[in-house]
Amino acid sequence: MISLRILFCCATTLLVSGCSRQTTNAAAAGQPPAFPVKVVTVQALLVPEATEYLATLKSRNASALQPQVEGEITKIFAHSGERVEAGAPILEIDPKKQEATVGTQEATYKSKVATMEYDRADLDRKKQLYSAGVIAKADLDASQAAYDAAKADADSLSASIREQKEQLRYYMVKAPTAGIVGDIPVRVGDRVATTTLLTTVDRGGDVEAYIYVPAEKASAVRMNMPLEILDNDGKPVLRTAIFFISPQVDANSQTLLLKARVPNAGRKFSNDQTVHARLIWSERKAPMVPVTAVSRLSGKMFAFVAENQGGNAVARQRVIQVGDVVGNDYVVLDGIKPGDRVITSGVQMLVDGMPVVPQT
Repeated sequence: MISLRILFCCATTLLVSGCSRQTTNAAAAGQPPAFPVKVVTVQALLVPEATEYLATLKSRNASALQPQVEGEITKIFAHSGERVEAGAPILEIDPKKQEATVGTQEATYKSKVATMEYDRADLDRKKQLYSAGVIAKADLDASQAAYDAAKADADSLSASIREQKEQLRYYMVKAPTAGIVGDIPVRVGDRVATTTLLTTVDRGGDVEAYIYVPAEKASAVRMNMPLEILDNDGKPVLRTAIFFISPQVDANSQTLLLKARVPNAGRKFSNDQTVHARLIWSERKAPMVPVTAVSRLSGKMFAFVAENQGGNAVARQRVIQVGDVVGNDYVVLDGIKPGDRVITSGVQMLVDGMPVVPQT
């Protein structure tokens, strides 16, 4: 135990004396102690020249349901957000008036059929009498004309009944395809017209981004231009490409419509949703540095780079030119190149030539 204590004391004495000699040497040399700093090695990254727009997402698989007849809503069978199969009833428009119309026409049709049968029998008799020479040809022709008119009248009404029965089918609004029912803005008792939007049925799947760019940008757009869909923090969540460019500028808004397909696995996006999108005009590689590494003085931008000098690291101040901010980084136009070790911490405490201890 005594020997262990002796060894510990000796080691402590040597360590203190060593540190004392290093401090003495640094002080004798007239150099300040090295300052610990964090550094990052600059890399050349792909930098986009882009413009951010608001894009509207539209589903190509969403059906808007509008009635083909007018009337009062009597029943609603589905509710918003419900998944329905093709042909499932969504709502019913009061069919009583149409049913009454069909019933009246069917009764009238029976009367016309009876008249037609009577005229047909009369025509048969007239044909026999004419063959026997009892009546004149004019009487036979009159009977034939009466029968033809009665038959045409009955056939016309029969066609009208078929049309009215087909019209009766439209009073039950059904889902055209399987999908999810959207908002149903109408209620039981509301009167609807053929222009009233009843609801939508969305089959899901990919959506399309509609982007409207100013007319003066029309000459710069091209097919397959990259487009990034951004989240609420401005970070890209997916990258797609322009597949449609409108052949003409909208006369009212003076904008040009572009479209891009947006994958929608898991129904992440909704129909008619508005999102931020970044249209990329061109891309190039350039060095980038964190905004925390850059300081401004007298209208100029500065950054410190850790350089090797005589086996030790020192901070060297450089005047730099920066471009846009991408995320949390400046695009460097001049003053820093890829491979430089840029200091990102304690920048306000540094001076040119100050010894530093880089920490990655």
